[in-house]
Amino acid sequence: MRLIHLSDLHLGKRVNGFSMLEDQKYILKEILQIISDEQPDGVILAGDIYDKSVPPAEAVELFDDFLTALAGMDQQVFVISGNHDSPERLAFGNRLMDVSGIHLSPVYDGTVTPFELADEHGTLAIWMLPFLKPAHVRRFFPEEEITSYTDAMAVAINAIGLDTTKRNVLITHQFVTGAERSESEEISVGGTDNVDASVFDGFDYVALGHIHGPQNAGGERIRYCGTPLKYSFSEAGHKKSVTVVELREKGDLSIHTVPLQPYRDMREIRGSYEEVTARSFWENTSLNKDYLHVTLTDEEDVPDAAAKLRMFYPYLMKLDYDNARTRSTAAVTGVENIEEKSPLELVGELYEQQNNAPMIPEQEELIRELIEKIWEEEA
Repeated sequence: MRLIHLSDLHLGKRVNGFSMLEDQKYILKEILQIISDEQPDGVILAGDIYDKSVPPAEAVELFDDFLTALAGMDQQVFVISGNHDSPERLAFGNRLMDVSGIHLSPVYDGTVTPFELADEHGTLAIWMLPFLKPAHVRRFFPEEEITSYTDAMAVAINAIGLDTTKRNVLITHQFVTGAERSESEEISVGGTDNVDASVFDGFDYVALGHIHGPQNAGGERIRYCGTPLKYSFSEAGHKKSVTVVELREKGDLSIHTVPLQPYRDMREIRGSYEEVTARSFWENTSLNKDYLHVTLTDEEDVPDAAAKLRMFYPYLMKLDYDNARTRSTAAVTGVENIEEKSPLELVGELYEQQNNAPMIPEQEELIRELIEKIWEEEA
């Protein structure tokens, strides 16, 4: 049995003000080609289909196009909701869509009914368990002691009545303890959303969603496939891919990945303003086609730097400085003798505390002019 494992499409997402819909449309076409080449028996989508519980119309249309294409390929598709999705909205029409091979997980009600696929090795049961919080499970099992995410998952899985003599695949969307996070994921304070991998002991493969970097979680049998696109600069070093899972006779599992090439990559560069805008630097690279995080090392801020840099790099997403000012850890403290100082002196002291350097004469002159203008308007 061959399965394609996908998750965390985050359709409709915006990153640093840029809509990712064009990139998402491109990468879904790439994924459809991979599915055509791999000829799987099923396609898994392990949650966070959308980036918001009420997604924009363009995102819904894009997902509809993707599902329609998969149905046209006679694929069995298994979709669960993640923490970014609305379970009720995503489950709409699931009973009607079952006949087309598109299986959407219903809103969790304490029970889970598997879908079964068959091959020469027998039956493979696919269990769909959407993102759950302890309160979701506690509602249906009030007699159980459920104080953590691990407790909740353990109770939900125990209620399944798993036949471990057969092959079983679980699709779920949780944070398994020890997985490596990225900045673009929602993080619970103190790691309270951790789920111990031991709760998945009865499954032959666990297709996880939620973590954006492709990785195993306690072994090859429990895996995050990662996002198909980079959604933060903490993911700039990720190698995005599609996970392909082969389940032969029980206990015989193998996994390989197929790399994904985005429409625009997400990259980080650093240097002085003069260095990053030098013709020899930007003309001989594809940086002007990619999403960029630029870190300038100039000691003085470059006026209107972002606008100027976008003349060279139209997809500049983020601009930072790395210099003596930004590396300073000096805390801002109170200003003494406020009544005895002029507004210009007060602004100058605050600026120096925040930036670890005094204002330059041009800045002082600008502040003086602003103060005089404000006084004139109030007079």
